[in-house]
Amino acid sequence: MNKAELINAIAAEAGLSKADAKKALDAVVKSVSDALVAGDKVSLVGFGTFSVSERSARSGINPATKQPIKIAAKKVAKFKAGAELTAAVN
Repeated sequence: MNKAELINAIAAEAGLSKADAKKALDAVVKSVSDALVAGDKVSLVGFGTFSVSERSARSGINPATKQPIKIAAKKVAKFKAGAELTAAVN
């Protein structure tokens, strides 16, 4: 499902126009992004939790040249599915 299909599904399920569904989806995505940038977790009970995880610096190997390289530390977004979502998928 891509963004346009998700907007159509939201509009149909909530009885909204497609324009209102797009605004709602954009607001949710922006709110989750802003919270993660601020270092907060976003928990949606039954659906899952969005959080930020830190990856430490490490060494790796360039597969083309087989030379060792250093991989810098960085922060990554994580999603952990909730119990109800996990049960629905299984």
